[in-house]
Parts: sequence; structure tokens; C-alpha cells
Amino acid sequence: MTLLELMIACTILLVLSSAALPTARVTVRRQKEVELRRALREMRTAIDRYKDAADRNLIRVELGSEGYPPDLETLVKGIQIGAGTERRLRFLRRIPIDPMTGHDDWGLRAVQDDPDSTSWGGKNVFDVYTRSTATALDGTHYSDW
Repeated sequence: MTLLELMIACTILLVLSSAALPTARVTVRRQKEVELRRALREMRTAIDRYKDAADRNLIRVELGSEGYPPDLETLVKGIQIGAGTERRLRFLRRIPIDPMTGHDDWGLRAVQDDPDSTSWGGKNVFDVYTRSTATALDGTHYSDW
């Protein structure tokens, strides 16, 4: 009788664990999506703050850059405010890690690029996107976010 009870208990545990595994995978994926949205929002806000500072003539910008940063590293290093001061205006503490790829290698778009371009013109950073080719839980591609 005890061997039969043991087999039944093991079967019940197997069924319950097999039902919980897909739920755990979806939960992990959903958390990565939340992290991706947060990272994109953080970088896009920093780009907008840089553009706003350039439009208000707080920082000097290159001709042809349209007031956007030349790269993401500029947002981290900061820009010197004024000619005679040592003060720097920083927009990001660090470049976030892409939760989908595990690297800080983001796709970049310049103002001169097409809105759905996957190659960066190199003049400025107007927008960022993930280089992941995976599909989100809602059916869209992560790179379209």
C-alpha cells in the first residue's frame, strides 16, 4: 500500500510542477520586458534632456547634429557647461544593460535615418532600440518598442 501511495504522490507532484514551469517562464520574460521598457524610457528621457539643454543654449553642439548627442557615451560622460567652468552636465549614470541581449550594445538611430532603419548614420543619437530579434508576449518585436 505504501509503494502505491508514494507513486501517486510523485505523480501529483510531477503534474503540479509541470503546470508551474510555463508560468515561471512567462513571469521571467514579463520581468525582462518591464526592464527593457524602463531602460528604453531612461535613455530616451536622457536624449530628450540633452536636446532640451542644446535648444536652450546651455551646451555647445556640433553643426549638423540637430542638437542631439553624438553617442550614448556622451550622455554618461556629460557636457561641460559654459566656457570657463569645470561643471559638467550628465544625463545618465551609466548605459543600461539590454535585458534581452545581456549587453549594453543598443541599436541607434539618427535624425537623418529612416524611422524603421536598422543601421545608424553615425551623426547623432535620436532614438535607441534593442537589437533583440525576439517577439514579445503581446506579439510585437522587441526592436519595434
